[in-house]
Amino acid sequence: MSTPYVGEIRMFGFGSRGAPNGWQACDGTLLPIAEYEVLYTLLGTTYGGDGQSTFGVPDLRGRLPIHQGTGPGLSNYVIGQKSGTESVTLLSQQMPAHTHTAVATTGAATALTPGIALLPGAVSGDNFYASDITGATAVPMSAQSTGLAGGSQPHENCMPTLTVQYCIAWAGIFPSQG
Repeated sequence: MSTPYVGEIRMFGFGSRGAPNGWQACDGTLLPIAEYEVLYTLLGTTYGGDGQSTFGVPDLRGRLPIHQGTGPGLSNYVIGQKSGTESVTLLSQQMPAHTHTAVATTGAATALTPGIALLPGAVSGDNFYASDITGATAVPMSAQSTGLAGGSQPHENCMPTLTVQYCIAWAGIFPSQG
C-alpha cells in the first residue's frame, strides 16, 4: 500500500481487527489533539471536539460520503455537513395529485366475477358485476364511502448498500496546499 496523505480516507474490506496502523476508523471518535497534532491541523473541529484538547474524525457509520460544493440544480454541501434520514413517513401533501372515482352503469349486473372495474345499477340474480361499459359514467366517490388509507408508518429510505470500513490516515505525507 502506498504511503497515504494525512487526512486521506480509504475503504477497507476488513474491520473486525480494527483500523490498520497509521489509520483511524471514521466512526466519529474524539481524538486527543496532543497525540494527533498533524491530523488536527487539517481537520480542526469540523467533525466535532472542543478544539482545546480533542477533535473528531468523520463519522461515516450509516452515511454515504458526497463531494463538497454545489452544481447546476444541486444543493450546496459544506465539509462536515450531515443530511438525509434513514426512514421517512410520506404525508398526503407529498403524494401526487390524483382522484378517486368510480365508473358505474345504469344497466343491470350481468357477470358473476369482476372483469372490469364497473359498478352495475342493479344486481340480477347471482350476478353482482357489470361486464359492459356501454352507458358507463365516471362518478365521484361519496365521502361516506371512502376512508383514510395507510398507516402513517415510516418506511426505509436507504438504497441497497454493502458495508465496508472507512478509515482516515493520521500518519503519512502532509498534503501541500496549492
